[in-house]
Amino acid sequence: MSSFPFESLRRWPDLESPELVAVDAADRLLLTELQRAVEIDPTLLASPLSIIGDTHGALTLGALAEAGFTEVLVHQDARSGELALMNNAQKLSDFYPSSTTCQNLPLSRELVVSSRIVVLRLPRSLEQLEQWAALIAAYSADDVLVLAGGRIKHMTLSMNEALGKFFTQVEASLAEQKSRVLRARGPKKQAALDALTSWPKSEYHADVDLMVCAQGGAFAGISIDIGTYDLLAVLDRVSGQQGMRIIDFGCGTGVLAAQISKLRPTATVIASDQSAAAVESAKATMEANNLSDRVTVVRDDGLSSQEDSSADLILFNPPFHSGAAVHAGTSLRLFAEAGRVLKPGGELWVVANRHLSYKPALRKLVGETREVRRTPKFTVTKSIKG
Repeated sequence: MSSFPFESLRRWPDLESPELVAVDAADRLLLTELQRAVEIDPTLLASPLSIIGDTHGALTLGALAEAGFTEVLVHQDARSGELALMNNAQKLSDFYPSSTTCQNLPLSRELVVSSRIVVLRLPRSLEQLEQWAALIAAYSADDVLVLAGGRIKHMTLSMNEALGKFFTQVEASLAEQKSRVLRARGPKKQAALDALTSWPKSEYHADVDLMVCAQGGAFAGISIDIGTYDLLAVLDRVSGQQGMRIIDFGCGTGVLAAQISKLRPTATVIASDQSAAAVESAKATMEANNLSDRVTVVRDDGLSSQEDSSADLILFNPPFHSGAAVHAGTSLRLFAEAGRVLKPGGELWVVANRHLSYKPALRKLVGETREVRRTPKFTVTKSIKG
């Protein structure tokens, strides 16, 4: 079997451009560390490998093709990451044995139960890292080895401390190609079990009469970000006909979906996000506010599960980054999706940083666009599909 062609990995259906990669030096260093661990203790291959945070499949497929594992259990927060792994696995199936398997699982006990080795990409959120670490420490084997890697420019000493809450030993590898791996051993099982009961976290916001719930990786956590507040300020000005079909696109913790469902009680409201953490957070928010029967929460890559010309109104607080990289193409792809899903005459309401100047793109991809609200940091626009 020839060496695995990492250069052939793609990000698709995630955003692709020359400066965005499907595999980086941190992935390669993690796989090197994994191979070293197997060389020291070959019995590790007798159990499934657990992977958390694989972005586009490099860790999963590299473990099957080069480290010798036959079964991988993987959790990827982004739906686009799951689809990229599936696409890459099909395209490069000749490079790993047909008897190997990889299975996507939710962030749950089943993902890590009795695991002796867990590989994870360090997330941007410390809360998310703490939740992952607690899950591993609570349910994995007593002798589990955790290999947590990332690019040095995105790593902080707080990550060591987050792992140290749930493991007795945390050490850092030497830096290689501006990447580093943290190794953790000695799970503090009772501390981890106790910590897991605190998620999702919640906070009541009296100014909008809403309980916001959040899992560790949800954007803004239990707070309401200021961009969302700007859109909330004009939410009563959106169309109000009976029986509307409304989508909160990139719903996060579900704040906009919850508020529009209260303002438009006859509407069918869908809260959609590609992040598993966001979807679980939004479901918890709806349950905490007695809105579960009025808002359907779905996990989706963009709006791929929504039919053309099917929505009357889409609310959108768009991302402008892809992973850790700021990239305008992230939002443009999603504006095109919104334009596809809106009915003729349907409205897209967008809140965005003022400096991003999305109006020309919105006119092109959706239709007539005008500014509804302007603050020192944000603008809210209304686009009507032509």
